[in-house]
Amino acid sequence: MKHLLEILLRPLIHRAYPQFKRQKGYSTYRSVFCEFFIMQKIIGFNRKIPWPVHFTSVVRGWEFIEKGICCDPGDNIGVYINATGGLKLGNNVGISSNTTISTVNHDKYDHRKAGLKRGITIGNNVWIASNCVITAGVTIGDNVTVGAGCVIRQDIPSNVTVVQANSCLEYRPKHEYEWDCTKDKFM
Repeated sequence: MKHLLEILLRPLIHRAYPQFKRQKGYSTYRSVFCEFFIMQKIIGFNRKIPWPVHFTSVVRGWEFIEKGICCDPGDNIGVYINATGGLKLGNNVGISSNTTISTVNHDKYDHRKAGLKRGITIGNNVWIASNCVITAGVTIGDNVTVGAGCVIRQDIPSNVTVVQANSCLEYRPKHEYEWDCTKDKFM
């Protein structure tokens, strides 16, 4: 019965989410239907976004997001993304719960105007843990892990783990990523 349900849900999920590209084993079509489809496509939370977004998340300016595979920005609980300044996400980017990504800021003298810094670029194989903030103008390299609670205001080089120390960010070296999501079979 479960296998039949997966076969029936597959075309529905791919039609509703044309940008949904995940490796086999990540989830099931039944869980995507239950966790995202009902609230997003039927009730209407984040309805127009062409990938699964959790109903507690807010994604503004989704049309300014360029994303890779194995990356569904907003698919975790309580994520806030303002992408109106441009957001580029590589392959295999995970954004954990309660994270804020803002690609624009306001002018410091006239809060009605947008600031000069715009856009965010996040490389391949990046994990952003819970309760992080990423501000406009930042570039995060490939193979980066951003630890919980970090506030990212400056560029992060590739192959590091970033953790919040007492008064600053601390970078710890990291070896190359071992999994290449582009070689997997997709759902």
